[in-house]
Amino acid sequence: MIISIASGKGGTGKTTVAASLASVIPESVYIDCDVEEPNGHLLLKPEFISEESAKKLLPQIDQEKCTFCGKCVEVCEFNALINLKFEIVLFDEMCHGCGACIYFCPSKVITERAKEIGVVRVGITSAKIFFADGVLNIGEVAATPLIKEVKKNIIEGKINILDSPPGTSCCMVETVKDSDFCILVTESTPFGLNDLKLAIDVLKTIGVSFGVVINKYDPSFTEMENYLNENSIEILLKIPFERRYAESYSEGILPLDKYPELKNAFRVLHKRILEKVEIVNAG
Repeated sequence: MIISIASGKGGTGKTTVAASLASVIPESVYIDCDVEEPNGHLLLKPEFISEESAKKLLPQIDQEKCTFCGKCVEVCEFNALINLKFEIVLFDEMCHGCGACIYFCPSKVITERAKEIGVVRVGITSAKIFFADGVLNIGEVAATPLIKEVKKNIIEGKINILDSPPGTSCCMVETVKDSDFCILVTESTPFGLNDLKLAIDVLKTIGVSFGVVINKYDPSFTEMENYLNENSIEILLKIPFERRYAESYSEGILPLDKYPELKNAFRVLHKRILEKVEIVNAG
């Protein structure tokens, strides 16, 4: 089972929710897909047992044999190639490594070369949670290829918690697209509501079932619950806006490890998600 944790904006507490959920599920798998700013390790504190270089494949064009017909430029969906008639120029940062240029080249003069984009780290926590994350190299523009590499650590037969990058970009879509269920984490602010709506639109478009966790819950901000109720979107959990929870997080400690009421709340959250996935699969 794959449960992804996403948010329309940064700072809502998405990683705290993801790490907390993983910690209450025996022998769970936690995968931090926020490869530009991974911080799940600060809360779960895994002992890393391996670190491997991650690469993406880029086209290598034999300029001496190339006829400069422009077919590679024509089929490139990402505008990563330019035909100067005497040279085909590749923009590494824009290339997604899809291989279309290689497949369609009539002269078969394009091969592949590997470029390192970051590292994938694997570890185990003291609670026996299998942990994996990725660290994107500084200067790399596209994070999606590394996210795909990190997701290779998904383990069938276990509950996999995928911590998505914030926002609604292609990185978020790549993380959540294969999920059985997605938890959207938001906060009781106008910005939180606005960006939650954007994230909901994305999940509806790609057809992933979801529910909402309101972190830093403020009952006076009624617009959030009004919107969710009017659109029949379930609120899975409300986490109060309390200073003691924030202090725990600032110390690198999961708040539920200090406050039993939170641990019980996340156990209930886990049970509710399992019930929802069973209903979806049965339908």
